[in-house]
Amino acid sequence: MLDKLFGWNRKKTEQSPQLPFGRYSDNNKPVAKVNRWTDAENHFKAGRYGLAFDAFFDYLADDRVQNVRYERQGDAGSFSLYQGSKIVRGRFDQDQLLAEVTLARMPQASVPVMRRLLEMNFSLRYTRFALDEDRLCMRFDSTLASAGPSKLYHGLKELSTKADKQDDLLVQDFAALQSSDSDHVQIIADAEKAVKYDFLQKWIAETLEQAASLDADKFAGGISYMLLSLIYRIDYLITPEGNLLNELEKIAGIYFRKDDRQPTEKNRDMQEELRKLQNRSREDIYQYLFRSRYTFSIVAPQTHKAIADSIHAANQSMIWYRDNGYPHVASQIIEYGIAYCQYSYSLPRVITDFFHFYMEINYAPYFSALGYKKQYYDAATNRFDSDAILDRIRNIQEQWKEKFPLMDFKTQNLRFDNLVNFNQTFTTELEFLNMENK
Repeated sequence: MLDKLFGWNRKKTEQSPQLPFGRYSDNNKPVAKVNRWTDAENHFKAGRYGLAFDAFFDYLADDRVQNVRYERQGDAGSFSLYQGSKIVRGRFDQDQLLAEVTLARMPQASVPVMRRLLEMNFSLRYTRFALDEDRLCMRFDSTLASAGPSKLYHGLKELSTKADKQDDLLVQDFAALQSSDSDHVQIIADAEKAVKYDFLQKWIAETLEQAASLDADKFAGGISYMLLSLIYRIDYLITPEGNLLNELEKIAGIYFRKDDRQPTEKNRDMQEELRKLQNRSREDIYQYLFRSRYTFSIVAPQTHKAIADSIHAANQSMIWYRDNGYPHVASQIIEYGIAYCQYSYSLPRVITDFFHFYMEINYAPYFSALGYKKQYYDAATNRFDSDAILDRIRNIQEQWKEKFPLMDFKTQNLRFDNLVNFNQTFTTELEFLNMENK
């Protein structure tokens, strides 16, 4: 009875959905998996190719998402790797290894398609485009004697990531092509799609309205931060796929394109593209909301110094906005510092765990709409559940203590007086984490 009255068992009874967010990172392997890479190298150097492949594909396998299937009998074996909307299928024997992925169907030959593929072939290092009857595919092969772990990793990564990127673009650009071999993607419930679409529209509208209320020249820097933070938030929280993901990347690319245009011009173009995204129908957006399994990250790892520098620069940039009565802009600038890293780098899982928690705190209504029970911050009352926040941080640290024994998030430095100060102190702790691993 006391438990019911005072909620002492609430932590045990509150269950939140286990939903995936953001881009896949392969910079997340436990110590045992990392050791399998060393095993693969040692076996390969000793000529034990079968054992080298056993260790290599075990290294690639992420047991959480079941992204790799592998089997071997003697000198021969087969494997499958999942990468977004594509599946890489391969086999090997005592002489060679071959892997391929189906991009699309081309019932009738198309000169423009073949010209595009010929041009793209020149940019590929390990793989090539090929045509098998009406099946357009990409291939990677190697003799066994040269199929060391490093070559296998980079070859299969190029095959997987390029195929996942190009299949949607090719089908979109050429009417002669038909989608193929994507039945394995997981369809999500309409209720979840509705939440994601509604908040996509809400965040775009709020950001465009806020940007319109500011002087475009005087506040060009702040507006840029707001627009980019919005793009990274959509990328992580909405987790779009296919054409929708490609469009987001193009919008972000407007700002970082190396040209002579001023930030005000780039901001104008980004806002125009966001309005186009805002005008897309619910049905159009829904088709790009699905779940996929991944084996390779599409971005590369970086040192923790790169992460720390991004956080530090953003937190310095937000000071003027904080001190001059623009708390919303200040919060968006703080968010940019860590969200840029989540978008651009293959982060260690522990940093992503902290970033995800940061987003749970800042976007409680979104998580609540998705079915998450715990609310860490109430914007209407400016109240934090500080005890729950401290517990969650300790749990994240404890989970990763083995791999990062020197990591120490100093919770005593957190401020709970308002959201801007909380965000600044939270991200500053991420900046100064000791990420030397075991």
